[in-house]
Parts: sequence; structure tokens; C-alpha cells
Amino acid sequence: MTALSDDRFHELSRLLSAYESTGEVFDDTLEAPGRALNSYLRTAARTPDRAAAAVREIDDLLEVGLFSDEIAGDVDLLPHIEPPRGASVEDCLRVVRHHLSRYLTAPPAPDPTIRPQTSWEWRERFPALAHFLGAYFYQDSLEIEYHSHAEAMDDYLTGELNEDLEQAASEATEFLTLNPSEDELGEAASVLGLREPPPDGISLRRWLTDIQGIIRHHLRTHP
Repeated sequence: MTALSDDRFHELSRLLSAYESTGEVFDDTLEAPGRALNSYLRTAARTPDRAAAAVREIDDLLEVGLFSDEIAGDVDLLPHIEPPRGASVEDCLRVVRHHLSRYLTAPPAPDPTIRPQTSWEWRERFPALAHFLGAYFYQDSLEIEYHSHAEAMDDYLTGELNEDLEQAASEATEFLTLNPSEDELGEAASVLGLREPPPDGISLRRWLTDIQGIIRHHLRTHP
């Protein structure tokens, strides 16, 4: 089983991907959600419809049967997660459903001050910024594909939709606020995919702030 899919169990696939970032093991109990599910619930607080979709898809899967030929192709696309000893995948999904249903009875408001706790949660919370850093400043990108930070930035500005540029600029504000120290900022940026250092003599915070300004200037001049 591999990564995300656009199939019958799209949201369930996204949910199970949260477990991949914490070791692929269900650590939820009926009493409390584990680390991965907590990260999913914090993410879902921003879009509660996701949790509702996950419940529907779990119900669908359990009703049809995990090993049914009808959904074999869809199940093969789901991330592989290991149930704890003595439990089945179906048992684990029922526990997950229990917590999702309880969450949906009174969805909490998202708390913007809480830092993501897993790599999956960082990428879910800052998808546009993750795309920018991971697609344009990956390891050796400035040797393999671009000759400079400016060239990579120009390619980004001309190659992405304005709405995605706007989202990246907006996410940068929250991202910088959530990471007040340089060590925190560097660690979080690495999780989002950054592998190339900023230009010589410029701190990561200054570089990201400058990039935010460049994006917004581009959007003003290229509506």
C-alpha cells in the first residue's frame, strides 16, 4: 500500500498517512486518541468536513469488508498501517471512528498557537509553503536545476497559479510566528522540504520574510 489517492477512500487515505509519520502503528485506545490521530484531529479542526468524510469512508469500508474483491483495488492504494498485537485493522478503524464521531459532536475551534506535532501535520497545515520549499529548494536544486536562489524564485513565480502564491505568502506569516527561534524555524522548514540554505549572509527568517514580500509584490504587479 502506498501514498495518497483520489479513489473511494480518499480522506481515509489522508488520515492513515498521518500514522506513517509516527511509525505506522495504531496507538489509539478507546479512552484516548494517539499521536497520529491527535494530529489529524487538530488538522480537521480547520475543515471539519474532513472528519465527517473519514467516518463515511470507514463505514463504507467496514460494511463492504476489508478483503472484499469489490474494493480490493482501492484498499491496495491505502497507506499500510500495522495494528497492535492481538488487534485487526478493522478493530483499529472502529477505534478511530469512535474518536472521530465523538469529535464531530462538538468540533473545537482550531488553535493557531499550537505547533504541529508530526511531519504530516506540518505539511497539512502549510501545504503551499511545503510545495514551494520542497519543489524549488530541494537538495542540490541550485546545482542541478537552477543557478541561483533568484532563478528558482523566478521559476516559482511564473510557474504557479496566483492563488497558490497567495496561499504560500499567507502561510508564511503563521509559519514564522509558530517558530520563534532559529532552531525551531530551521527544523520546521526542513520538515516542509527545504534542503538548500538561504543565500550567504541572510538568515532563514530574513529570507522567508523577503520571499513573502517578493510574492506579494509579484501578485500586485501580475494580477
